[in-house]
Order: sequence, then structure tokens, then C-alpha cells
Amino acid sequence: MSAATPPNAPTLSLRRLALLLGGLAMFGPFSIDTIFPAFQKMGAAFGADKLAMQQTISVYLIAYALMSVVHGPLSDAIGRRRVILGGLFVFTLASVGCALSTDLTTLLAFRALQGLSSGVGLIVGRAVIRDVLHGDDAQRLMSQVSMIFGIAPAIAPVIGGWILGWSHWPAIFWFLVAFSAVLLVAVWWWLPETHLPAARLPLTPKRLLRDYVSIFLNPRFQRLAAASSFNFAALWLYIASAPAFVLDILKLNERQFGWFFVPMISGMVLGAFVSGRTAGRMGGERQVNIGFACSAVAMALSLGYNLWTDTPQVPWAVVPMMINSFGIALVFPIVTLAILDMYPRQRGSASSLQAFTSLVLNALIAGVLSPLISGNALWLVGFATAFLTIGWGFWRWETGASQPIAVSGGDGNTVPGESL
Repeated sequence: MSAATPPNAPTLSLRRLALLLGGLAMFGPFSIDTIFPAFQKMGAAFGADKLAMQQTISVYLIAYALMSVVHGPLSDAIGRRRVILGGLFVFTLASVGCALSTDLTTLLAFRALQGLSSGVGLIVGRAVIRDVLHGDDAQRLMSQVSMIFGIAPAIAPVIGGWILGWSHWPAIFWFLVAFSAVLLVAVWWWLPETHLPAARLPLTPKRLLRDYVSIFLNPRFQRLAAASSFNFAALWLYIASAPAFVLDILKLNERQFGWFFVPMISGMVLGAFVSGRTAGRMGGERQVNIGFACSAVAMALSLGYNLWTDTPQVPWAVVPMMINSFGIALVFPIVTLAILDMYPRQRGSASSLQAFTSLVLNALIAGVLSPLISGNALWLVGFATAFLTIGWGFWRWETGASQPIAVSGGDGNTVPGESL
């Protein structure tokens, strides 16, 4: 462990921890992206159109968002490990239900159950990072986890396409069963409890509601959460619209989703790597500004290209997404750690509420906006630019309203004079 490890924290390999937390963060994106290539075949099997199939994403995200406000406080009260194991067990059973579904209603019910359980990996995982590390070390580990996590959306649709090449769409969900079962065993054997009993808070509805109201009404939390959520929404709009973007706009087939996801996730992984390497060498505010600038360049390039041509093609149509995802990866760890450091004894709750804010926006985009505009490349880039502009506006508001941020130590103490 690093010298920055908080007192009384459990001893564990940081490399193993990064792999475990990265894997836990991956099974959420796997649940969304692996089934994209199967949309047409699933729709044909259930007699459902594109709009109906889009609800397999929005139902999942709504359930994810609703349960996200529970995962963090529950882990604050009973420990991180128990919550992660419970979520993995439920997700495995839900994936079995999806694989065995014979109608769309049943599939949507089990997709909702997947959403209720899958948030444990990403939400509780963030709290685990701040349980064991702080400052630059926490940023490095957060970046390492982001690099591993970033692989999931790139390989998930490719895996889904391969599976469809030799089997039927239920095999995709059997793959999710196997993946989550492996994670369940790995967590059982290798992940120690990082939230020690002495630091736990009682799980009472009155206190939980009071904490959430206090966090949500904090203007600084609102600015940071909104900046992060709208920044990612500029990319999420394309992810939610991937079936229409790849198959209808780019005129590719179900095995060519890699043309969309690989460049995008390559940018995210590269950005996470750069963020980890610059930890302690560059101020966080400067890094976030660079991240937003990269995304702005990406939007300008995408808008110019789509105004120039009526037939978007690879690789030019996806290069701006690579630049955008690079910028997002620079922004995410800084803003997330700033939120977690605001509440050293309620990190689970803070992580949950940040996730809830982003997920509600993502669910609205996937369920309402994407079905309306996903067939038009100019509308996509126009709304993505609007989301990025809103996120940048909240970030500028935050930098203008707040004093330099004190970096929290692992025990909840602060190191005065250090800024973001």
C-alpha cells in the first residue's frame, strides 16, 4: 500500500484492487452494450419495433437510477463487501431470467432487476477507492479503474456480434451470467472489507433522508454533479443511439459495432491513462479545463463534418467521439473525487447521489430523446454540443463560486491549501 493509505485500512494489492473494481464497473456497461447488435433479432422474436426495443435500455437505467440511492448508504451501514456480493448474486439471477424470457414484458421485468443490482460495482467501487487512498494516489487508482472500465463498452458489442454469429440472442445473456458469476467468486476470495465497523453509520430512514437532502441541496454538489452529468451526456447520447447510428446512419452491419465503440473507448482509456500519469503534476482545475476543451474541439469537428457530407462514413464520423471521450476521461476522476471528499463519512451516499443525478439524465436521453433524433446525424451532434455547453457552464460556475478545494485525507482530515 502507498504511504497515503489511511490508518487501519486493510492491506491488499492495489493492482488486484484495480482489476477487481474495474471488473465490477464493467458489468454495468456490458448489460447495455452487449445486446445492441441483437436489437433487430430480439425485436423480430418479440414482434417489437425499434422504440419498444429501446425500452430495454431505458427500463434498465431507470431501475439502476432508483436503486443507486440505496447502494451507497447501505454500504456505509453494513460494509462495502456485503453490498457488492449481494448485488452480484441478484444480477446473476436476473441475467438467467433475461436469457429464458419468451416475451418482451418478461424481458423488461428482468432487465429492471438487472438495473436494480448492477450499480453496486460502480457506485460502491468509488467509495472503496476513497476508503483506502486519498489525494494523488486516489486519482491514480480511479484512473486505472477507469481504464479497465473503459474497455467494456468497446468489446461488449463486438462480443455480442460474435455470439450472434454462432448462436441466438439468449446466449448474450448467458454470457452475462458467466461474467457476473466469475466476478462473484473473485470478490468473495479477494476483496476485503474496506469500510471498517468503527466508521459505519446507522441505516435509518430519517438519517438517510436528512443526509440526502443535505447533500442534494448543497450548491457545490449540484454544480459538480451537473458538470459531470452533462459532460458525459454528450457521449451517452451517441451510446444510447448506437443501433441507429451504426446500422442506419453509417450503414454498417451487426458485426461492425467495433467501428463505433473501439475509437470511442480508446479515447477514454487514453484519457484515463493521462489523468493517472498527471496526478500530482498538474492541478485538477487545469486538467478539467483541458478535458472540456478537447470535447469542444470534438463537437466542432463533428458538426463541420456532418454539415459537409450527407453520408457520414467511418473513420471520419467516429474520430470526434474518440477526442470527446478523451476529454471526458480527464474530467471524470477530478470531479468525482471532489464530490467524495466533500463527505468523508458519507462517501457511499455522495457516490449514490452523484450516480443518481447522471442516471436520471441518461435514462431520459435513452428513453425519450434518442428514439426521436437517433436517425439524424446533425440532430445528434447538435444535442451533444448543447449538453457539453451546459456541463461547461456548470463547471465555470463552480470554479468561480468556490475557494480552492481542500484535499481530504483518508481519515476525513483535510490538507489545507491544496486545490482541485
